[in-house]
Amino acid sequence: MRAAFFKTLAELYQKDVNTYVLTADLGFKLFDDIKAGCPDRFYDIGVAEANMGSISAGLSLSGKNVYCYSIIPFLIMRAFEQIRIDIAYHNLDVKLVGVGGGVTYGLEGFTHFGLEDFALMRSLPNMTIVVPADPVEAACLAKISHRHKGPMYIRLGRNNEPSVHEKCPDFQIGKPIFLSEGKHVAILAIGSMVYIGKQLLNMLRGKGITATLVNVHTLRPLDAEVIKQVASTHELIFSLEEHYVEGGLGTAIAEILAETRYNTCLKRIGVGKLTAHIGSAEYLREKYGLTADKIFHEILNKLMENS
Repeated sequence: MRAAFFKTLAELYQKDVNTYVLTADLGFKLFDDIKAGCPDRFYDIGVAEANMGSISAGLSLSGKNVYCYSIIPFLIMRAFEQIRIDIAYHNLDVKLVGVGGGVTYGLEGFTHFGLEDFALMRSLPNMTIVVPADPVEAACLAKISHRHKGPMYIRLGRNNEPSVHEKCPDFQIGKPIFLSEGKHVAILAIGSMVYIGKQLLNMLRGKGITATLVNVHTLRPLDAEVIKQVASTHELIFSLEEHYVEGGLGTAIAEILAETRYNTCLKRIGVGKLTAHIGSAEYLREKYGLTADKIFHEILNKLMENS
């Protein structure tokens, strides 16, 4: 996913002298195409993410379109004060590109988990939050982000993620994409969990259950009308995210539903209580119940409760 994003961005970077790319001692081969053509607009700030945030703010105030890259716990958590004060409060044209959402870097331990980023970024003024579901969407987003005004947080996976789309969909910031429509349950998923949602469609169909699947690629601004539309036609909604259940997509949906009169049950699926397990992303997703099989049985159980 990140390779698709930066390959597209490199093409835009070569043509636009006002586009700058900053990294914090990461992604060396990732930026070969960017450095090759215009090395004077690429900066490796080193292991100094807070400084990178302030430098990007200064560049933006000088009329530059700035991209900052690092892994999520360093880019977002370590430099949160600079993002908050220097970038968000001033509504600057800085794109924060974080890689390794959720437990992607699980083998490196808790320090490298990216489970609080949605909650933190949702709390900031002016911040747009977009999470592509696959490499196709990531390439689309690179073009859209280049035109976007104001701060943006982009959460990417690593590489070799399965594709959700064969070609670029009608990808617009703030406009969720309906991937299927059914009558029994609704699944609202973000990022890597969209592919899990597609797997669930087939598994549920085998039980005679039809599901509406919505790719909520933009967490902020979240389309409240789509949430209300889904709530008006489904008694049971599941939100899927590789993030803590607090503060992310499920919480954002719950906030909207709390102000409506729809008789809808929302089940938030994400990481609940942090455990002592360390291991690969696949191992941890199994432990935290974020696999298609685990979610499938949770949906069946919830349907039985509601019947």
